[in-house]
Amino acid sequence: MYSFIAPPRKVKIGDAAAFAGTTPRAIRHYHQIGLLPEPERGGDGRRRYGYDDVIRLLWIRKMAEVGISLDDMRAATDEARGIEDVLSRLEETLAAREAEIERQRAAVHRLQAVGNPLGLLSELVTDRLGHLPPGALRPSDLDALLVTERVFGPLGAAIQAGVLVVLATHPDLRAEDDRLDAAEAALDDCVDPHDPRVEELAVRRCAHQRALEQAIEAAGLDAADEELFETYDADLKGEEDTRMSAFEAITKMPYDFSPARMRCTELTAQLLAAANSPDH
Repeated sequence: MYSFIAPPRKVKIGDAAAFAGTTPRAIRHYHQIGLLPEPERGGDGRRRYGYDDVIRLLWIRKMAEVGISLDDMRAATDEARGIEDVLSRLEETLAAREAEIERQRAAVHRLQAVGNPLGLLSELVTDRLGHLPPGALRPSDLDALLVTERVFGPLGAAIQAGVLVVLATHPDLRAEDDRLDAAEAALDDCVDPHDPRVEELAVRRCAHQRALEQAIEAAGLDAADEELFETYDADLKGEEDTRMSAFEAITKMPYDFSPARMRCTELTAQLLAAANSPDH
């Protein structure tokens, strides 16, 4: 065991910083926030740091390495009862950071397994789409999933992924979907919600949606959707904080549907509701 005796001499701020493994700028900040008392100044007006000052700096560095914030260091060193609260908060912070690192690692593994950009989406989505052959999905499909996941979360995007599986494996349904998308986009130039094309497109979209539902059922994807609802638990609900409501999303997305297109969407929803009602 070695015994150190405090040296009588004092050093300048640069030497104190170098020994403690920090910077003069950081030391000046410690002075400003009251974490390190201002030392005496020499005849040249510069600060001089003694043994006790350097020891204090070393303890500050050790606490910083553990993760204790500067605001909490005074409690950790000066208040015996405050240290428990500080450490409890630090433990919670570290646990949250660890969970975030695990989520990031899982995302990296998905990217390695399925590639970019599909691997950037949630595990629910990649599980649903990972078996499709390369090129089966269009870039616009992935863009749509990205938006859906932002608004409705991983579960909503996974359900939409089931629709994309059907479109990718049924060329006739994909072709009709493209025709309807083009016809509906043409309505953006129409301000008249009573344009005769509106009702015609709503009827066609309703029929197409029902055909999609039948194909989803035939492929067993509807059962998979029910299983998703049953297994959707707290592991994914942590992502809800990053989402927004559908209404808020509509107000913030850089697009604007014409009155004719909005009317077409409303009519389609009404026709689907009527078609799926028990009395139909």
